[in-house]
Amino acid sequence: MSMPKIDTPCKPISCKQAITDVIESIALEETGLSHIINAEGEKIQKALECTCDVDDLVKINKSVQKTLDKVANIQILLGNKLDTITKFGKHKCH
Repeated sequence: MSMPKIDTPCKPISCKQAITDVIESIALEETGLSHIINAEGEKIQKALECTCDVDDLVKINKSVQKTLDKVANIQILLGNKLDTITKFGKHKCH
């Protein structure tokens, strides 16, 4: 996976373009979170292949749960960011 490329404009950008850029950044962050969620699923699958020890599986489950809780918190923040930028756009950009 490559790093996202963010172009630096040569001239000032419009309000609408700024909103578009913020929405694009939210989409990129959501893509990153989807990769984390996928990796956590793969972690569980690998754990199930490698061990039948209940204590080990519980530890893996707790680890995955902590990660998914953090992902959920980030998604709430991204939702708030999206709400803020859309409200801003309705009132400030013409």
